[in-house]
Amino acid sequence: MSDRGKKYKKAIEPVDRTKRYPLEEAIQLALSSSFTRFDETVDLAVRLGVDPRHADQMVRGAVVLPNGTGKTTRVLVFAKGEKEREALEAGADFVGAEEVVEKIKGGWMDFDKAVATPDLMGTVGKIGKILGPRGLMPNAKTGTVTFDVAKAVREIKAGKIEFRAEKNGIVHAPVGRVSFGADKLMPNIMSLFDTLLRLKPSSSKGTYLKSVTISTTMGPGIKIDTSFVKEIAK
Repeated sequence: MSDRGKKYKKAIEPVDRTKRYPLEEAIQLALSSSFTRFDETVDLAVRLGVDPRHADQMVRGAVVLPNGTGKTTRVLVFAKGEKEREALEAGADFVGAEEVVEKIKGGWMDFDKAVATPDLMGTVGKIGKILGPRGLMPNAKTGTVTFDVAKAVREIKAGKIEFRAEKNGIVHAPVGRVSFGADKLMPNIMSLFDTLLRLKPSSSKGTYLKSVTISTTMGPGIKIDTSFVKEIAK
């Protein structure tokens, strides 16, 4: 444990906790602060000027990261008939209906994302208390309740992520891996911010993007200067 502490202290030496860094510099600092042997995930924490307790200020959505997440996602699709075939052809790992619901009731959870056709949501609702707390319940707002199951599966496999502002108005989102390097992480981050800006609630007043922090799985949080967002908004 002490050895890990030494590595962490060395990793954070170049980081000024009081400074807000330009985006590109912050990315480079985050990458250089990675000290583990595994390929760490790079995460963003974005504090928004919203109060999610009010329905009209909830920020929730999804974005397909141009360079993916670096993770293989196992997709389950609740569908029947022709839609079942479409899902399988698009690359779904598991497809079914009532039999899959019963399997999940029995404890099976070997999937990362779930998609459902609208006509099966009544069936899927029976396991809402199982899927909901795990963030696996299909939702129309994130494009996972749809008859276009092929598109939904392809987007998830390509690197689609879902996000939702927590009670303090903070959105946590993975934007890639350390091995991506800055060249691949930058487009992913910009895509996320573009989506967040488009989802800004009309009832949100004052500063919308209050703070942004980038970090790797085990690395320190590095604050980002949000002035770059003005360029995206143009």
